Amino acid sequence: MKPTPNNQKGHGDKPLVIWRLTDAKPGHENQSLGLCNALARLVDLVRYDIPVDTGLLTRWTGWLTGRFSAGQGLPSPDLVIGAGHRTHLALLAARRAFGGRAVVIMNPTLPRGLFDLCVIPEHDSVSGSNVFLTRGVLNRVVAGERDRLSGTLLLIGGRSAHFNWQSGAVISQIERIVRHQPEESFVLSNSRRTPDDLMAQLATLQLPNLTLVPWQQTGPDWVAQQLETSRAAWVSEDSVSMVYEAITSGAMVGLIELEKSRPGRVSRGVQGLVDNGWVTRFADWQERGVLREPPGCFNEAARCAEWMVEQWLTEH
Repeated sequence: MKPTPNNQKGHGDKPLVIWRLTDAKPGHENQSLGLCNALARLVDLVRYDIPVDTGLLTRWTGWLTGRFSAGQGLPSPDLVIGAGHRTHLALLAARRAFGGRAVVIMNPTLPRGLFDLCVIPEHDSVSGSNVFLTRGVLNRVVAGERDRLSGTLLLIGGRSAHFNWQSGAVISQIERIVRHQPEESFVLSNSRRTPDDLMAQLATLQLPNLTLVPWQQTGPDWVAQQLETSRAAWVSEDSVSMVYEAITSGAMVGLIELEKSRPGRVSRGVQGLVDNGWVTRFADWQERGVLREPPGCFNEAARCAEWMVEQWLTEH
């Protein structure tokens, strides 16, 4: 296991040692990397990325017996960080075997009191002395200087338990957005959840200022890279993680609207973003003709990392 070093601002005599437990799911990787990268901008650290065992029995046994074979030969961790249900038992096993503090990103399936820190979106409506509440999910996007940026990114999701997907309504909104700004350059990508025929239907519109990039042609860093160079972004309402990535980038963000299938924490979180001026719904954009400028800086990974450094790592 090769370490990922960081040579930025020092913190104490030795670098902070982080074990980042991974489950190979891109959304979870994005969250844990976001926190680790934010910590790396504040303190000197070395990070080890450790895939967790896929066997549930192995993970249970490791926790109960205090064994974590994946950590053999590595420096003992100061922090063990993981996102995703598969990492929960492994976090506890690693801490029991090698020490350090266990940081879980999300509301865990196990009792929260078992972990040293639980980083949980506020829309989950939990609390506790070891809970740090975030506005939405963490990500690794970093805002840059936006004055010279141009172009708009469109990110399209698909079928979801929280929204009723209607391709016709989505295509109609996209067409109006793109035709409204014929001088603007638009780049659109879909996701694994997008109905197969949506990209073909968009292609038949023959919009000269719209470039279609199927998700199969994008890599793990594509969205972040596009957001860093885009003045604005539109995201379909179901793609909550990408909504937060777009906000974090500092872009002006619009919501392609979907019909809600049921009220819940996801829709409450999105509505909170609308109410606080972070995003503009399509219907509001039609009335105003422009997207809202973001009301400030939005970076929850950085805010969490700063809190951890101030509260935990001052004695490291």
